[in-house]
Amino acid sequence: MTANTTGDIAPGNWNPKRGRAKTIQTIVKIIFGGFAAISIVTTIGILGTLIFETIAFFQEVPIGRFLTETRWTPLFASKQFGIFVLVSATIMISVISILVALPLGLLSAICLSEYATPQLRRILKPILEILAGVPTVVYGYFALLTVTPFLQTFIPDLQGFNALSAGLVLGIMITPLVASLSEDALYSVPRSLKDGAYALGATKRETVISVILPAALSGIVSSLILAVSRAVGETMIVTLAAGANPTLGFNPFVPVMTMTAFIVQITAGDAPHGTIEYKTLFAVGMTLFLMTFALNIFSFWFVRRFREKYD
Repeated sequence: MTANTTGDIAPGNWNPKRGRAKTIQTIVKIIFGGFAAISIVTTIGILGTLIFETIAFFQEVPIGRFLTETRWTPLFASKQFGIFVLVSATIMISVISILVALPLGLLSAICLSEYATPQLRRILKPILEILAGVPTVVYGYFALLTVTPFLQTFIPDLQGFNALSAGLVLGIMITPLVASLSEDALYSVPRSLKDGAYALGATKRETVISVILPAALSGIVSSLILAVSRAVGETMIVTLAAGANPTLGFNPFVPVMTMTAFIVQITAGDAPHGTIEYKTLFAVGMTLFLMTFALNIFSFWFVRRFREKYD
């Protein structure tokens, strides 16, 4: 008898093919595990760089000054390090972009998911994807050379560099992200819920508003938070269109400087390595990381809290 009661090959009858299969599986596991480890090690390396350099910054600049000062002038003779000057500009531009991307993206997703015919969907979806593939530097020049002059015909006080144009164009850029992820969330709503609403006499509009959108709420909110994270970390649009004037406040008609714009300024060579000006780069980067990390934590909590499960 060559096999035991469990169906395995007896030790004396080794199967070469089975041995090779186990070896290949082991190699594949090692390769895949190595790729996963690379991402983990990279993340740890980035965090380590930010943490150590940020600690070095706060050894020279008290955290109280960093959080309470109302000016951001690390490159000037009179140095001040009020991070909320950069944070306010970043938040303002991100809010403007979401006010653009939310209605455009959500309505586009509803149209593609519930109203568009298959033929129309095949036309509209690639157009949205084209917007996602446009380089951000092109969006920046579009905001500076086209959107700003157009808005100045209606808003005479609008300056050449301003947060309004940057926010509007940034909203157009992240619209495909909101539309695509929201459409996936709407499409995943079970057909039985829609049929039940129609059976009760609801119209398509009532079904979309009262049944489909609430059922897909967690996915829609996740798409918005991901879009906000993308807007907070955007660089080229705000660098080209919003200017480089660190101004505290929420006036969208004047030049402002976001956190990413300041990072670009420092990495362009305006501060020698090892100076306090150079170390501000990592303090700002850590602040930006904490903001996006908080958004991701909120997204994770919201999805787990409000996600609808269907059998």
